[in-house]
Amino acid sequence: MAQAVEEWYKQMPIITRSYLTAAVVTTVGCSLEIISPYNLYLNPTLVMKQYQLWRLVTNFLYFRNMDLDFLFHMFFLARYCKLLEENSFRGKTADFLYMLLFGATVLTGIVLIGGTIPYLSVSLSQIIFLSNSLTFMMVYVWSKQNPYVHMSFLGLFTFTAAYLPWVLLGFSVLVGASPWGDLLGMIAGHAYYFLAFVYPRMTDRRPLKTPSFLKALFADDEPVVIARPEDVRFAPAPFDEIHQD
Repeated sequence: MAQAVEEWYKQMPIITRSYLTAAVVTTVGCSLEIISPYNLYLNPTLVMKQYQLWRLVTNFLYFRNMDLDFLFHMFFLARYCKLLEENSFRGKTADFLYMLLFGATVLTGIVLIGGTIPYLSVSLSQIIFLSNSLTFMMVYVWSKQNPYVHMSFLGLFTFTAAYLPWVLLGFSVLVGASPWGDLLGMIAGHAYYFLAFVYPRMTDRRPLKTPSFLKALFADDEPVVIARPEDVRFAPAPFDEIHQD
């Protein structure tokens, strides 16, 4: 059993393995009172006035209590982060990391800016950890890339992956959880999907071009070659072309 878990862990791609490890270590450390969550949460005042810049990162690593909700989010993180990195972003580790950085920036910006808007400040001021939202963003992006995959929710009903974010959002509302974390993840995921895939097809421009210094970090990535169909006049652009320089 232990060997199987070790093998499963070692087979994870590097970004998924690194994020999952950091999230588990941080959450377990807080549960054992080795780390204080008060030193991790997103606090705009402490970030801007006392330069506690690590909070911009650590708030994405803590998943609250070690309970069933934590296990669900670890499952989503391990599954959908791995699926994206191994399939949609195979051979494009730098692009995948850039997606996470973009999502984290959008989520942080929404909370910081939205906290100054009267009708949103009450709800957004309660969001001090964005780990769940970043995980939900990955679920959203995966669902947009695989909209026709058939899924089942707890064996109760089946649906296609295009509706997965809405099913999970509805489930959160049913169990009494705040929907704001999931909604923010959907907003960040939709912003990335539109700018990375939809907008380039519409205008032949790429506003989310991965910086060269990130590509240099993963220079050993092997490019994935996708065969073109013979009749390309009516064929959509392959996923791989959207990420070419």
